[in-house]
Amino acid sequence: VKEKPKPKYYGTVTPYPNFNASSDASILQSSIEKVDEDVIGAILAKRNNEQRQKIKAVYESSYGKNLVKSLKPVLSSHLEDVVLALLMPPAHFDAYLLRRATKGLGTDEDVLVEVLVTRSYAELQEIKKVFKQEYQKELEEVIKEETRGDFTKALLAMLNTKRDQNTAVDMELAKKDAKILFEAGEGIGKADVSTFINILTTRSGPQLSKTFQHYAAISDVTLPKALQMELKGDIEDCLIDI
Repeated sequence: VKEKPKPKYYGTVTPYPNFNASSDASILQSSIEKVDEDVIGAILAKRNNEQRQKIKAVYESSYGKNLVKSLKPVLSSHLEDVVLALLMPPAHFDAYLLRRATKGLGTDEDVLVEVLVTRSYAELQEIKKVFKQEYQKELEEVIKEETRGDFTKALLAMLNTKRDQNTAVDMELAKKDAKILFEAGEGIGKADVSTFINILTTRSGPQLSKTFQHYAAISDVTLPKALQMELKGDIEDCLIDI
């Protein structure tokens, strides 16, 4: 099973050493007055999300103004999008990404998969709550409206299924699952996608790794390769990413 990489949409900035929220808030206020985009960008890009949230709070308590509203008039459009995203708490940023991926013409399936695959069950529940608060729509309903078929089923399963977190591996279950997956794919010529979704979205990472090993022992190909052979399009990419 794939290790879950830090997605390109998630912050990977480490905590800034010798961090001082009051000093940063003061520098930002001065930079807003001078319309100095370079300093604003440098400050926010080098702080991690937790530090940026502290800066927001200190700024608002010190100057009696909302930092986001203060920044908007002084930022060029391309930098505004980046800076405002940096100032969002993680769940708000993810909700924003999901809304942007499903709004307007076309759907960005890669963003949907990347967010839903890489967030924990608890994080996804918070994202759902924020999505409803911010956009007055249920995330599940938006996914149903903007996607189709097995891909929709897989996305909803990732969103609502609590994956087993047990690190212990059940060898018999791994063998059983490998056989079930083989019979649901290569064994019947046309993949039973629901079976793949059920197993791949509920088993723990270590359990799936062992299942993949057993699958390779009973098949001429690895499970990811079998998925490529049996499935096409968004559902293929989605299940392989899981």
